[in-house]
Amino acid sequence: MKARVHVMLKNGVLDPQGAAVRRALGTLGFEGVEKVRQGKIIELDLADGTTEDTVKDMCEKLLANTVIESYSIELV
Repeated sequence: MKARVHVMLKNGVLDPQGAAVRRALGTLGFEGVEKVRQGKIIELDLADGTTEDTVKDMCEKLLANTVIESYSIELV
């Protein structure tokens, strides 16, 4: 089984990487982009029997900084 963890900065947290991407897109002629939020996807190959609760614990302890980031888990 696989799990995909999507990690994004929480609303209200400054996203300098997203702002840099937005500016770069404008420089390349893509003027329709008003805001960019950048995040990360972490894909985990899990052993049989690994539960979503275990993946949640991984997120809380290591994969996401829950003070400034939110996450969602997708089991595949």
